Amino acid sequence: MEDTKTTYRPTLEAIEAAAEKLKGIASVTPLIKNARYSKQYGANIYFKREDLQEVRSYKIRGAYNKISSLTENQIENEIVCASAGNHAQGFALSCKLLKIKGTIFMPAPTPKQKIEQVEMFGEDYIEIVLVGDTFDDAYHAAKTECERLNKTFIHPFNDKKVIEGQATVGLEIINQAQEHPINYVFLAVGGGGLAAGLSSVFKLLSPQTRIISVEPKGAASMLTSIRNNQNIELKSIDNFVDGAAVKRVGDLNFAICKETLHRVVEVDEGKICQTILDLYNKDAIIVEPAGALSLSALDQFSEEIKGKNVVCVISGSNNDITRTAEIKERALLYANLKHYFIIKFPQRTGALRDFVVDILGPTDDITHFEYTKKANRENDVAVVGIELKSPDDLESLITKMKLHNFYGDYLNDKPDLFQFLV
Repeated sequence: MEDTKTTYRPTLEAIEAAAEKLKGIASVTPLIKNARYSKQYGANIYFKREDLQEVRSYKIRGAYNKISSLTENQIENEIVCASAGNHAQGFALSCKLLKIKGTIFMPAPTPKQKIEQVEMFGEDYIEIVLVGDTFDDAYHAAKTECERLNKTFIHPFNDKKVIEGQATVGLEIINQAQEHPINYVFLAVGGGGLAAGLSSVFKLLSPQTRIISVEPKGAASMLTSIRNNQNIELKSIDNFVDGAAVKRVGDLNFAICKETLHRVVEVDEGKICQTILDLYNKDAIIVEPAGALSLSALDQFSEEIKGKNVVCVISGSNNDITRTAEIKERALLYANLKHYFIIKFPQRTGALRDFVVDILGPTDDITHFEYTKKANRENDVAVVGIELKSPDDLESLITKMKLHNFYGDYLNDKPDLFQFLV
């Protein structure tokens, strides 16, 4: 069992110094009450809009606070980071503002839109190196470069100055909510930089506030580590919530968070997708998957937060529009409204028409149809995706398929096959 005492925790003086340094660099983002969520939960739900930063996430705070604190010797041979998204943009803008040359290692599959954003913020002060298939590949390449050429590595979360920079989000919330003391703060946790910084501020200035960190179900590294009282590296993760999907949280961050967080909860990626769609359609707010995490956990606390003042940190809005189809798909699957089947079609004229007329309900919709191969002399086989209006319609749909000998198999609960469809 590890010692539960923290070796480092950011001081109020260090956080206030970071806030002073960030004046004119990072925006003091608004704390806005959201009428829809407030009505839904019978509480005062406020959004801390970090998605409105110039780089569209809070990451500029930690990156700039760290890079601006470097000595001449540390920056003499240039600086390096590894990131597939928000940290890269904060790093790039910081390099340009401070006129420091930097190299950013990014995974080769990084969408072109993200690469162009990084180039826009960094201009001539940054070089992008695309390497490997994952963040871990880029991270190891960046660390190797630093060791080989004595360059300075700027970690996205496991760094004191980065934590102190992210902590300024919490300082702003407390200053903005002086007339309405905050009962709860919900925020996303990935590597733990924001969680460690913000929770430290509240521990010092508002210890009665409950800090709830939210992780994607497919990458619950902080929750796993806290449950085991040691920092554990997950063997595999779901990278969908790319802004909060890490195999291992920072050691500094874990040591702080296990003492300062009141709870860490996980949320299904499909629920996060539905939150993204609702925010866009009902509130005209664009968020990335990590930016929707804090709101996606509110229903787990629906009774607890009634009548309370609640802040949800909207951490970022760097969402790639090419992911929209996948976001919709995951949301429908989570809601039990999208289902995939192997359907056997008799080799006779009108079989497909009979399936549509006799099997599908009036509100059922075929959204995917792909013939695969002949199963035997009597039947052709197709993979069919069907969207329902209500989850309750599934049982009767399957019953009719079996009754009319169309049913082959149900694919939603077969992950090895299902991954090729979604």
